[in-house]
Amino acid sequence: MDVFEDRRDAGRHLAETLSGDAAIRDAGRVVVLGIPRGGVPVGAEVARALGAAFDVVVVRKLRTPHNSELGFGAVGPDGHVEIDQSLVDRLGLTAEQIEAEISDRRAAVERRLETYRSVAPQVELADAVVVVVDDGIATGGTARQACALARRSGAAHVLLAAPVAPQHAAEDLADAADRIVVLSQPAEFLAVGQAYRDFAQLDDETTLDVLRAAVKG
Repeated sequence: MDVFEDRRDAGRHLAETLSGDAAIRDAGRVVVLGIPRGGVPVGAEVARALGAAFDVVVVRKLRTPHNSELGFGAVGPDGHVEIDQSLVDRLGLTAEQIEAEISDRRAAVERRLETYRSVAPQVELADAVVVVVDDGIATGGTARQACALARRSGAAHVLLAAPVAPQHAAEDLADAADRIVVLSQPAEFLAVGQAYRDFAQLDDETTLDVLRAAVKG
């Protein structure tokens, strides 16, 4: 299994792989979208190396009642909701539980967007090659929603890129993007953090600092 020093190191490795992609080489315009918080420093390094515009895509996981790490769907920055109906059925979630979580997560997205837009204006995605970046893929719900937003926004080509993911991730997300790039797919995937020596949690201020620096170039 590949192990990265930290998120910036992972971003540099990811950019090296992405630089050989034909869609990126031939693109008139490339936009990198980092999924906050962990995807922001990774995406910032990718954007810098590719000479691409950088922005964030705020997606919130719909959390299951007794396990906040397990998502049964996601909410995008335009309010769009995607739900894993098979998981909802298995868990026996009620309509009331689902609606309450959607309302809470939509409000969270709006708050976070307001914070990020204070330092970074929204980047136009129409007709661009869009690279959606996170620090890793676990269930894939937020990544799928981020890619769906890029498509709804008129992206000409969508790539999903992450340093680490489970072995089945590319197959599970094949319909979400035109190409999926994953650097490490460990046989025993436990958590995204296992691929990093330094996987410190990021607070809002640190994330804003990275975003501010990336936007200034």
